[in-house]
Amino acid sequence: MYVNPRHRLTDRDTMFALMASHPLGAWVCHGDHGLVANHVPFLLDRSRGPFGTLIGHVSRANKVWRDLGPASSSVVMFQGPQAYITPGWYPGKSEHGKVVPTWNYVVAHAHGVARAIEDREWLFDMLRRLTQVHEAPQAAPWSVSDAPASFMDKMMRAIVGIEIPIDRLEGKLKASQDEAMSDRVGTVRGLGDQACDAARAMAALVQEAIDAEVAGSL
Repeated sequence: MYVNPRHRLTDRDTMFALMASHPLGAWVCHGDHGLVANHVPFLLDRSRGPFGTLIGHVSRANKVWRDLGPASSSVVMFQGPQAYITPGWYPGKSEHGKVVPTWNYVVAHAHGVARAIEDREWLFDMLRRLTQVHEAPQAAPWSVSDAPASFMDKMMRAIVGIEIPIDRLEGKLKASQDEAMSDRVGTVRGLGDQACDAARAMAALVQEAIDAEVAGSL
């Protein structure tokens, strides 16, 4: 991934937070006939390895797990808030006109070698942990044990676990850092006026980048 030095995101905990809050990863690996892409809700186990370990599952009918070998390199891409940035928000538009649209976004790329797991106990524990995380906000959280054991056995026979120990993390935060400060402030205002949550989340990221830069210059 190309990363302008101004946009480089290196803080591991920030990337971990992004991966946890946007867990549907775009997983790309090598298959028998070239690159294979799948979208998988991963759980990040921060306690395993210096960059954590991703765990999840795919359908047994998805042949991707059969193509994995001992050197099957993978990358899982996690995307956070993103938004189109119009130059109409920039004071520079009326001052000199030398402005163009852009797109802001934040991503984390997790690299590692994936392996398939068919062990029943591993699968059960993975499903238990995955649902615990995502059911937590519910008033009456569902748990794996709520379903009949025979039904869960059937369901687990239809999936294969995926585990990816992360050996490299890349992060990119494109939050208007390379624009004039007045235009960045205009971007925060413009995004904040939008109705969608993603735009407002990006407004917060642009403001955080401004605050960090100002603090660093003091």
